[in-house]
Amino acid sequence: MDRPSAKQVTVFNREALEEATKAQVAWADRVFRHRLIVSTSFGIQSAVILHLVSRMLPGIPIVFVDTGYLMPETHDYAAELAALLRLNVKRYAGAVTPAAMEAQYGKLWETDLDEYHRIRKVEPMRRAIAELDAHAWIAGLRADQTTFRATLDPVTFQDGIFKVHPILRWRSQDVYYYMEHYRLPQHPLWEKGFTRVGDWHSTSPAGDDRSARFDGRVEECGLHTSGVADE
Repeated sequence: MDRPSAKQVTVFNREALEEATKAQVAWADRVFRHRLIVSTSFGIQSAVILHLVSRMLPGIPIVFVDTGYLMPETHDYAAELAALLRLNVKRYAGAVTPAAMEAQYGKLWETDLDEYHRIRKVEPMRRAIAELDAHAWIAGLRADQTTFRATLDPVTFQDGIFKVHPILRWRSQDVYYYMEHYRLPQHPLWEKGFTRVGDWHSTSPAGDDRSARFDGRVEECGLHTSGVADE
């Protein structure tokens, strides 16, 4: 019997991984029904989870937390993916505008990252969960992105809400093959060397995900490590 080619192995691996991932999304849909949401930053590789889930669950709320400091390319990418995938995007922003925040606290991203993340990311996500009456939250986190994410399970219960991580065990090459197969557009900053894209003041091209944000000071923005569902 002939050995399969590298291309055949790649196709088999992608298809098997995709089917396993779809099974997890289907499970979440059966359990949580209309109280299920997806979060996205429209960053690098966000297209994978958005494409996969929106094909299975058309109309599912896609929560987009807009910090007010996102790069123009990210807004362009959000518009492109929303139109291409017909996403039901629910945009949430901080209760305090960036200008008002800076007038009161200065550049919090330089002086107090925890407070910055609370105002610009955690509070809007908490509000989205409450307003959409969500009991479960699908996020496109991957274990190889940060030290914290490597500790996660595919399904967790954190601060009053279930979190489902369908692509947790995917590797960078799995993401690449999936996007190539479905001809999904890359974030405009991908070709400029960005591996992660967040706010303009704290994102730079870097050799790996872990050092690309906040000058390597922190790996997480607080959205996935804070008590977003707390009252």
